[in-house]
Amino acid sequence: MTSEHETATIARLMAAFARRTGLSPAADNPQRYLWTDAFAVCNFLELFERTGDQEYRRAATALIEQVHRVLGRFRHDEDRKGWISGLDEEAGRRHPTLGGLRIGKPLKERGADEIIDERLEWDRDGQYFHYLTKWMHALCRTAFLMRSHECAQWAGELAQTAFKAFARRLGSGKLIGVCWKMSTDLSRPLVPAMGLHDALDGFITFREVQHAIVKISGDAAVSGLSHATEALFALCEHGQWATDDPLGVGGLLFDACRLCQLLGQENRRELRLLEDVMQGSGDGLMIMLKTGYLKRPAEHRLAFRELGLAIGLRAVPIIANEFQNERNAFGSRPSALRLIDLLLPHERLSDEIIDFWLPYAEDPDESWKAHQDINEVMLATAIAPSTFLSVGERDPNAGVS
Repeated sequence: MTSEHETATIARLMAAFARRTGLSPAADNPQRYLWTDAFAVCNFLELFERTGDQEYRRAATALIEQVHRVLGRFRHDEDRKGWISGLDEEAGRRHPTLGGLRIGKPLKERGADEIIDERLEWDRDGQYFHYLTKWMHALCRTAFLMRSHECAQWAGELAQTAFKAFARRLGSGKLIGVCWKMSTDLSRPLVPAMGLHDALDGFITFREVQHAIVKISGDAAVSGLSHATEALFALCEHGQWATDDPLGVGGLLFDACRLCQLLGQENRRELRLLEDVMQGSGDGLMIMLKTGYLKRPAEHRLAFRELGLAIGLRAVPIIANEFQNERNAFGSRPSALRLIDLLLPHERLSDEIIDFWLPYAEDPDESWKAHQDINEVMLATAIAPSTFLSVGERDPNAGVS
């Protein structure tokens, strides 16, 4: 696929997404979903970088505003009204992430007196930690590409809120993990179990937020995040990261990609973590391939999970490039280099996954339509992932198209 064809394809996908979800033209009750919208912001920024068309810049800005206005407030079908944070209208607009952001699920969250139904819980609203970190990433990308102090501030406020609400501690105060799902107002856990990669995702995203605030706002103190970042890192040391879930493997590669861009010469502990994450992603990829997952019929697969893997695989050349360009920072790490050599040949799987699912976007069946927004937005990211996979200023030699 040529660069021009890529741009035309993702422009078509994103225009259809904007129409379906009430972004453009703007609907009275737009359909916002935090995970999908985080990828969508990065896609609009990618289109702006590629074309220079201000319409894509405005689309990214409008989407951020709409997400905050919709998901930063209580649902229309609830008795509670206004900003989740409890702030008044003016303060809420200035600090829209201070109460966190709803997921955007179709059903209201489970009541405090309701027994959990595990199947139904997937369709109930609330807040997910790993969705909040995706939105922080989208805000950081916007902060850099638009030189927006406001977006950096919002990312920092969201990070502080998320850590305070989702951190699970013993009676002694020791941090033991990150809760999977909280109520909309962050007053109680809805699913107290802890995600396999949430602490890792949180640590790396908080590092990214710190980096954005320092570079964009010049606030070296980054109030409130240093302790949280260190506490999350402590949870990550000696972690076991391997998973056979394609979205999970892709997420590990995305995390490794961001971490290697953030590392400095003094961060030897973080370099060890980077190697562990790469080992986990390599192990998980090999396990997944042995199961024959990608050879199953389409009706037994979920496109967006595989597209998450495709996005992660597109990060491998960036990781290899960082190791090549930052030898002084990374030192002689033969184990890391072996892992890169193991992963690089599998990057071609990203093209195979895209080629498999692209016809469904052009002629969707019922299975595709069931997850159309997330499928098509993540397909667009997989086709052109440079903005999404970057941290800080865009590197034109990052190694992905």
